[in-house]
Amino acid sequence: MRAGDAAFSALRKAVFRALIFCVALACIALSLVRLEGARSGIDISQMSAGTTPVRAYAMPGAEGPVVIVAHGFAGSLQLMEAYALSIAYAGYRVFSFDFEGHGRNPVPMSGDVNAIEGTTQRLIDETQRVTDFALEQTGWDGPVALLGHSMATDVIARTALADARVGPVIGISMFSQAVTAGAPSDLLMITGDWEPMLREAAVEAMQAVDPDAGEGDTATAEGVIRRAVVAPNVEHVGVLYSPTGLREAVAWLDRAYERSSEPRLATTGGWIALLLGSVVAMAWALAAFLPQEVGRRSPLATRQLLIASGVPSVVAPLTAMWIEIGALPVLVADYLMVHLLIYGAVQLAILRYFDVPFGRIGRVGLLALLIWGIGAFGMGLDRYAANFTPSGTRWLIIAVLALGTVPFMVADALTTAGGRAPFWHRLVARTAFFLSLGAAVALDFEGLFFLIIILPVILLFFIVYGLMGRWVAQHQGALAAGLGLGLILAWSLGVTFPLFSATG
Repeated sequence: MRAGDAAFSALRKAVFRALIFCVALACIALSLVRLEGARSGIDISQMSAGTTPVRAYAMPGAEGPVVIVAHGFAGSLQLMEAYALSIAYAGYRVFSFDFEGHGRNPVPMSGDVNAIEGTTQRLIDETQRVTDFALEQTGWDGPVALLGHSMATDVIARTALADARVGPVIGISMFSQAVTAGAPSDLLMITGDWEPMLREAAVEAMQAVDPDAGEGDTATAEGVIRRAVVAPNVEHVGVLYSPTGLREAVAWLDRAYERSSEPRLATTGGWIALLLGSVVAMAWALAAFLPQEVGRRSPLATRQLLIASGVPSVVAPLTAMWIEIGALPVLVADYLMVHLLIYGAVQLAILRYFDVPFGRIGRVGLLALLIWGIGAFGMGLDRYAANFTPSGTRWLIIAVLALGTVPFMVADALTTAGGRAPFWHRLVARTAFFLSLGAAVALDFEGLFFLIIILPVILLFFIVYGLMGRWVAQHQGALAAGLGLGLILAWSLGVTFPLFSATG
């Protein structure tokens, strides 16, 4: 009877996994159809304005105004595609580009990041070069529209002040001290519902024109026109896919250029989430086919967990602050590599002291995790959401980062018993790590401020890739999962960190 029960239970699990696989496959197919369909009817061309990668979007035969689209810090032109497509559908000719140091732009950011005449001025110059290029390509002789997100909102606002060719300006998640009561004279501000500080900044920019104006109003005074709208139920990234924001942007351009268009919105955000979520779900179904090479690993005792998590979280920031490499052309990447190396090495030493078995490397699981994490999930991300393809010096950056990410993730996998430890164990381990990064920023706020911006990337990594690593560890061991996740983390950070050269 027991053997029969076990066989029935195994059959039920196999049927459930097969069902999940089929559902995930159907969702992936549907997502790809919808995402590729969002591009249908648009001519998309890869170009270069000097060394700056540019992607042009236009309906066949379009002769509408030129719109320049710019991404935010640690972003890339893929992140702005919902806006680029929606505006192109309305007959405009859109040119989206990768800023220096971002995406596939081979030229690092440079200059003083704390001075307007430093890094910001270089980005303004680059925006103007892309504008020159777009005008040469199209022959357009009217005012050019600028649209930007986050960091780019300050760049496009200052570009509008310096360049008489600029007409309407659209700032998404906008903050710029360059905005005054009179300039930019034609400004739409779109802010996510869950961005309270930026919403306040948009209202202040409105009230500089009309003290009684608020969100949802359009203020006009002495040749200045301004509008602030809120995209409901979204944050700093979700705002880029909000139908409200897309619709408002097209309407604002139509008003400025006295055009009328029937908006076709590229509402791709949900389909991107479904695609990537389905890739992760399929990984769970496929993990069952990995050879079972390890048994169940026992979790650490509470005392061991607290020591293994607490000690490196204190030692890493206090030690790494004294080590300066300065070899990588990337903001704070040198420090993060050292921090991760120290954190992982200390944690591994503690685990060895507690006689925690490291186990063997499941090569099949390691290879499967790399192929699925970088090939399937990563390339889907690269095509539809954010740059995930290394180029030039980013290969070297990934290799150097791996010196820290691999020992860190191996130690994390062993500490959490390959993800099989109770949830609160995993929560303690990851919280201790984030607290260590927070302590590092507190010790050197000016030098390590950019670590704050990269934290969401690491958090998302734990949520998405951590799940896939856990499933691999169940069959192939914590060491295979840790090694694979360490290499993928190095890759993820290497393609995300903006390149920076202090001497450029």
